[in-house]
Amino acid sequence: MAMRSANGLEFEAPIFQLEQQLTELERISPRLESTETAIREIRRQLAEVTSETYSNLTPWQVVRVARHDDRPQTSDYLHLVFDEFIELHGDKLFGDDRAIVAGFAQLDQTKVMVIGHQKGRTTKERIACYFGCAHPEGYRKALKKMQMAAKFGLPIICLIDTPGAYPGIGAEERGQSQAIAENMFEMSRLNTPIICVVIGEGGSGGALGIGVGNRVAMLQHSYYSVISPEGCAGILWKSHIHAEKAATALRFTSRHLKEFGIVDDIIEEPLGGAHREPRQMAIRLKSYLSRTLRELKQLPSDQLRNLRYEKFRRMGRFLEEQTGVSDPLANVR
Repeated sequence: MAMRSANGLEFEAPIFQLEQQLTELERISPRLESTETAIREIRRQLAEVTSETYSNLTPWQVVRVARHDDRPQTSDYLHLVFDEFIELHGDKLFGDDRAIVAGFAQLDQTKVMVIGHQKGRTTKERIACYFGCAHPEGYRKALKKMQMAAKFGLPIICLIDTPGAYPGIGAEERGQSQAIAENMFEMSRLNTPIICVVIGEGGSGGALGIGVGNRVAMLQHSYYSVISPEGCAGILWKSHIHAEKAATALRFTSRHLKEFGIVDDIIEEPLGGAHREPRQMAIRLKSYLSRTLRELKQLPSDQLRNLRYEKFRRMGRFLEEQTGVSDPLANVR
């Protein structure tokens, strides 16, 4: 039977087998010349197998990697990428939603506002964070902090990692859809640089609620979609067992969305995914954020706002060209 680690994925079984062999050989003492040769050969095989596996992931396997238990979350990047993070709480209306973390931080020599989804690690944390599914108070908290950042001229960095907004009755009663819509509207008008990065899952309006930026990037093995594969399968095929088929049909991987012009950049992950090398992933993310922020800080505030607005207005314009109708209301009487 194929071996796998406690948090492993079944398609990684050949990788786990080689890793176990390597661990066993490295424990041998004293080291013999034959042992050293065998270690070098297994390391070579491991690099080849890992590269081949992760270069040919199916969309459903990308989803599995994006949801990996060991994948770095917002809280991890706050410690590995930023300095002096000071968390801010509450929406001044209802309460504090732990599914969204927000606060002041420092990136190199620049003070920024960081806002991101948080899923939690342990069962207790995940329940407290609603598994990364924010309530309307979470999005209102995010907006309050963004407006504060704009007031003081601080750039905004959003880290997206959610299967979607919380779908409960209470959330709907407190204005879930309105909160998300207001965030999208207000983010389009803020006079400060905004960088959004999908670090894991980018699901539906839950992701869009903090996803309107001058630059929108994705980690290589993340996904960004109007709906989860399970949700899509439930609607189209009336069963979640067709989630893999739905993932293929949705075309929501970083490669697809870069081709469609939905995202601006893809941040390459370390060999084998971010969950294998969190610190290396953090270095790459920090490098991207620092470089992009330097570019955006050169632009005047009105240009930042206009470019951000036009960027999102361009999405989907090809549908109007296909119909041959430039004004959707032209034939309405």
